[in-house]
Amino acid sequence: MTRHALPTDTPAHEAREDARPLLYRASETPGPGLGTLWLGNLPAAEDAQALHKNGITATLNLAMNIFPGPLVLSDGTQVRRYQIGMIDGAGNAPQTLAAAVQLIDGLAAGYTPGKPHYPAHRPGGLLVHCRGGRSRSVTVLALWLHLRRPATYPDLATALAHLRALRGTDDTYPLPPMLALAQEVLDRGLCAR
Repeated sequence: MTRHALPTDTPAHEAREDARPLLYRASETPGPGLGTLWLGNLPAAEDAQALHKNGITATLNLAMNIFPGPLVLSDGTQVRRYQIGMIDGAGNAPQTLAAAVQLIDGLAAGYTPGKPHYPAHRPGGLLVHCRGGRSRSVTVLALWLHLRRPATYPDLATALAHLRALRGTDDTYPLPPMLALAQEVLDRGLCAR
């Protein structure tokens, strides 16, 4: 079985980005269970040195076609892997996007230490990623920032502008179906403030 079903028709500028780890600090200390929230891509999620250097001990993969494997940091910490798979385009349920926001809430609410027979772990940051860190992960983080940091991000557009500036993308990302999905989550009140 292949761990990643990557597209073969990726535009050249995306392919160049997708070939190297990208990490962007999206939000400081979202709660007692999590340190910093990070936005990134698949190569970052698989780079033990980059994760360790930035204090990241968990990842949230928002793609349904990629599967980062087990990863141990140089201090023996096993990276915890979470996944809520979405398509980068139309076809996702708004509840799935809401679940990703709520998973971040759950991880931030308190640290789960595990049990003696679980892999070694310690609290740290969370990398939110998809393949390229341009659409699915930006949508989830923008929705989370708007809903959980409304004083700084009073609307979704403000949160998106912040993440686009960090990521260096224009308004072609996130893709329109992802933005429509985020608006549906807001309109239906699927993630209470």
